[in-house]
Amino acid sequence: MPDLEAKAAGTHAAAQPDSLQQTPGDDAPGHRATAVGESLKALFDANKTWAQRMESERPGFFKRLQAQQNPRYMWIGCSDSRVPANQITGLEPGEVFVHRNVANLFLHSDLNALSTVQFAVERLGVAHVIVVGHYGCSGVLAALESARIGLADNWLRHIQDVRDRHQAILERFGPATRHDRLVELNVIEQVRHVGQSTVVLDAWARGHQLSLHGWVYGIGDGLLQDMEVSASDPGTLNRAYAQALARIAQLEVPHKAPPL
Repeated sequence: MPDLEAKAAGTHAAAQPDSLQQTPGDDAPGHRATAVGESLKALFDANKTWAQRMESERPGFFKRLQAQQNPRYMWIGCSDSRVPANQITGLEPGEVFVHRNVANLFLHSDLNALSTVQFAVERLGVAHVIVVGHYGCSGVLAALESARIGLADNWLRHIQDVRDRHQAILERFGPATRHDRLVELNVIEQVRHVGQSTVVLDAWARGHQLSLHGWVYGIGDGLLQDMEVSASDPGTLNRAYAQALARIAQLEVPHKAPPL
């Protein structure tokens, strides 16, 4: 083994000078660094243009924004780059407080999400917490198909729990619509999780006027759909949850679906 290691080290040492003598071209490190730099510079240029336009159209906009953060809404959404909260809802900076992760999950063990909701509710005084999923979510699809993608499997296991809990509903639908139904069921479950958190329960107990909602965004048409799971106290949460599940279970099935 020492001889093999020495031989490998010697081969590497001999080959190294040649590997460092690259001919300038598209794949040269300097060229790649320049391309990356130009790409990032474009972002700074776009930012400058945007800031100038905002100040021109609305003088004092950034001064007012700097003075306070007073959003009425908190958005718990997916990390998907096609689902930007402000643009979808037409809200300005400062009007929606956002937390995003893969497949818009809210877990009682996730200190990041819990801390964000607590800050939104107790410090910012938001009136609405909205869980927003989206059709075509690749995280939900991976969970539906039990695909192995690596470390994220542990995160997506929570969506598989939703899948398994509602297997009887999902089996009624074909592959084309089953994905959509799991997206909807996942949103409904996450709204319930938010409402069961100590942060929200304590806020309701204090008389905080806080409402929870569950929406699904359609990337194909740009429209939001209400899952009708809105709640403003533990009682309405339980009723809305049961009714939302019943609505999905009663949806028309276009054709007989193969089992999961």
